[in-house]
Amino acid sequence: MIQNENEIDVVVKQAEAGFQFLQQRNVIERAKLMHTIADEIEAIDSILIETAHLETALPVTRLEGEKVRTVNQWRMYANAVHTGLYSEVRIDQSPDGKIDLRKYNKGLGPVVVFGASNFPFAFSTAGGDTASAIGAGCSVIVKAHPAHVKTSQLMADAIHRGISKYGAPADIFSHVVSDSFEIGQQLVKHRLVKAVAFTGSFTGGKALFDLGQSRPDPIPVFAEMGSINPVFVLPDYLKDNVEAFSKQYIGSLTLGVGQFCTNPGVLIGLKGEKLDTLKAHLKREIQSVAAGKMLHQGILDHYNQLRGEMIGCNGVNILAEGTDNVQEGFAQAMLVETDAAQVLRNPELLEEVFGPFGLVISCADRHEMKILMEHLVGQITLTFAASDDDMWKYQDLFTIAQNKCGRLLFQGMPTGVEVKHAMQHGGPFPATTDSRFTSVGPDAIKRFLRPISFQNWPNEFLPKELQDGNPLQIERLVNQHWTKE
Repeated sequence: MIQNENEIDVVVKQAEAGFQFLQQRNVIERAKLMHTIADEIEAIDSILIETAHLETALPVTRLEGEKVRTVNQWRMYANAVHTGLYSEVRIDQSPDGKIDLRKYNKGLGPVVVFGASNFPFAFSTAGGDTASAIGAGCSVIVKAHPAHVKTSQLMADAIHRGISKYGAPADIFSHVVSDSFEIGQQLVKHRLVKAVAFTGSFTGGKALFDLGQSRPDPIPVFAEMGSINPVFVLPDYLKDNVEAFSKQYIGSLTLGVGQFCTNPGVLIGLKGEKLDTLKAHLKREIQSVAAGKMLHQGILDHYNQLRGEMIGCNGVNILAEGTDNVQEGFAQAMLVETDAAQVLRNPELLEEVFGPFGLVISCADRHEMKILMEHLVGQITLTFAASDDDMWKYQDLFTIAQNKCGRLLFQGMPTGVEVKHAMQHGGPFPATTDSRFTSVGPDAIKRFLRPISFQNWPNEFLPKELQDGNPLQIERLVNQHWTKE
């Protein structure tokens, strides 16, 4: 348990030593380290699942799937690192031989990762932030989430076993346990820390971002801070898809008791008979949803508070509720409705309610729907439930939507984030603090890299990624041509 600033100073200085070790490892060596860590995470027996289940109330099957995802993330990111994809080597030589420029990406320095509560494996201690930072050649200091400290420790132990088997110093990875906000702040402010990754609330993420910017030497804080993930359901689509869509939407809204950052918390449609029919189906669907246990009491209290504030707003009516939350720690699903005019007058209605809560907004016409779209702030996802005919008719909406989100869906639901190279899990502020980057998929590695250029440098003293002969056999841009030569 870390208790004071002096102890933090020791941890960060050790992380700096770990960073210097990683800087001497090329992409192939770092990839091997990551695969070794993945093997150790995979080898943890049932105690990991049992511990996480007791600490988070997440179902065993969900946790088993998340463990597989976590292991696969490490391996996928390692394979991407191995190819040299994120080294982005560029070599330019002048015809007369006077100028030889060689550029590649290297790690920023020690990275602080704040564990997330809703994904104890994939977004926490051994999650994608840790994997991508190590892939970039950065040491990592994880501040364990206080809601699952035992689970976090099991993952930290597995990472250290992997580091030891590889033959690297333990300083590559540090595990900080503290329920103090001040300890987190001191980590972000330490002069040797060069980047921060956070997944959680807007309040927490923005506070860390502001802290990172207020340093004498500002550092990037990559914070994912939530989203209402609006779903626009268009008229032609509703002709034949009302029943199927209502099941799909309520299923996504209440999945995992609504505790996903891609939870589709707002549904927007055109006022009229088709939307009324959809509401009737949505009402029946949510009434059959059983109350579910949330991750911890703090999240439940916040959910109930925000839900109460929403239904207390003028013009907001309860459409339907799920079964009552009679058990301790359980949350009741709810669907409410209002119209676009109320939302435009009261933009706070578009704030996230983290949990199984949905707001249905009816727009008077296409023009009002467009205005509402323009008023949306940045989102992680935005979805259109639309037919091909709707696509032709609503091109103006689709154009605006591209500036509002990181992932734009045609039909389907945003929950269920694929870990792929083409995944973008981020979005314009306030969804995240930097919309240029993703926190899911190998491209997450880009967050913790910076370019450095070598001019007329002796070949034997260059990083292997830049040397003549291409000893690592990675793809490089040499004199404007991609080659492995």
